[in-house]
This record gives sequence, structure tokens and C-alpha cells, in this order.
Amino acid sequence: MVEWEIRPASVSDVEAVAELRAVVLRADLERLGRYDERRVRQRLRDGFDSEHSWVIEVDGAFAGCVALRPAEGVRWLEHFYLAPRLQGAGIGSAVLRALLARCDRAGDLVRLNVLRGSAARRLYERHGFTVESEDSVDVFMVRRPAVPA
Repeated sequence: MVEWEIRPASVSDVEAVAELRAVVLRADLERLGRYDERRVRQRLRDGFDSEHSWVIEVDGAFAGCVALRPAEGVRWLEHFYLAPRLQGAGIGSAVLRALLARCDRAGDLVRLNVLRGSAARRLYERHGFTVESEDSVDVFMVRRPAVPA
């Protein structure tokens, strides 16, 4: 597996994250008839909170991001994007395991939404997320904290 690390995000990371989001989501948004080149970036800019976000780096270079936003007794897993050239190398699973271990220790319920038909849904299911509800665009998933053995 490729060596990776995460660092706290800063406000200056927002444009790199917005560009990565546009690349990563494009095929799924086009399939759903929802791709808008400006909107896909602006939605990230509008919702980016560096306080609860991390940048994923590979060989010291920007490779992705992820956020865990606290809200009303849960954590929302958001903005989890990894450069396409690095997908499938185990980095996403490793990052997700590390973040979920933190949530388990804190006893936090984790929620997320993923685009309908996205391959990312399988990643989340492998890590214990189950479907809570769906609409025409999104699948809403939840993961209860793991109970220590």
C-alpha cells in the first residue's frame, strides 16, 4: 500500500479540495443529470470547514481530503475525496478506518450521504455503514459505534 498521512486542513486548502471534488464527482453527477461545473465547486467552498477537515497527503503532496463535522450528537463524514490515480490502493480504507476508530472511542454515530450509483457506497458498506434512506440523488447512510470486544 502507498504511504499516506493526514494533516489538519487550512482555509488555503479550499481551492485544491474544490477542484478535486469536481473531478471525483463529475461522472456520477453527469450520470444523474446534476453536473454543473461552477456549482460543484461552489458547494464545496460554501460548506468547507477547515476546523473539522483533514488533507490527505501522499509523498508530501495533496492527494485528497476528508471531514468529520459534529452535529447534534453525530459526526457527518463529508468531503471524502481521493485523487483518482490513488483510488483502489487502500488509502481510502485506511483513512476511513483511522477516522472511524476515533468515532468508536468517542461513542459517536457517523452519518454520510453518497450519490446514488457511486462506487464509494461499497467502501462505506464494507466499513459498517447501512442505508437509512434514499432520494433521487443521494443515499443516506449511518454507522453505529463499534462495541469493544
